[in-house]
Amino acid sequence: MIFGRSQRGKPPVEPVTLKILVAGGFGVGKTTLVGAVSEIRPLRTEELLTEAGRPLDDLRGVEGKHTTTVAMDFGRITLREDLVLYLFGTPGQERFWFMWDELAEGALGAVVLADTRRLEGCFAAIDYFERRSLPFLVGVNCFDGAPRYPAGEVRQALDLDPGVPLLMCDARDRESVKEVLVGVVQHAMATAEARRRAVTT
Repeated sequence: MIFGRSQRGKPPVEPVTLKILVAGGFGVGKTTLVGAVSEIRPLRTEELLTEAGRPLDDLRGVEGKHTTTVAMDFGRITLREDLVLYLFGTPGQERFWFMWDELAEGALGAVVLADTRRLEGCFAAIDYFERRSLPFLVGVNCFDGAPRYPAGEVRQALDLDPGVPLLMCDARDRESVKEVLVGVVQHAMATAEARRRAVTT
């Protein structure tokens, strides 16, 4: 587009913008996921971990982590010319969960990131979205050196509803993250269509 006019006489496309949450436990890779795929410089609200917070922060499995998100991460990705996703990464620690309600307002759906070394870390996010009937997908972040399990075993361990998609992913890899985001958009739209049909029948 040049000076507000599209090339070859095509009218400019007004994209649909959708809000997607990225949730999960502490240190599961939410900030990494948003940063890997965002086409703008991500907004991050990270603070250094301190000795005062050590009793509250479970660092098992993420001993090398030195910062934590205290409000949100924000990024943007254009999936198609007419579809833009705004990504909001939620804080993972319990003392910052009060932010979730505000971040969830107006969201189409969510990605819940899981780490097979600490699956219990994503239970709160799964419960949160189930209670609010917000469509979500579970992305198992395949950390280097983490044990690999079949998707069915992970699904059973998380006690997921059969209709909740589960994908293996690498939060560092742009194409892997894009697959997850496309998956959650498709799942959310299918859920909305099923609800619409249920109301009209």
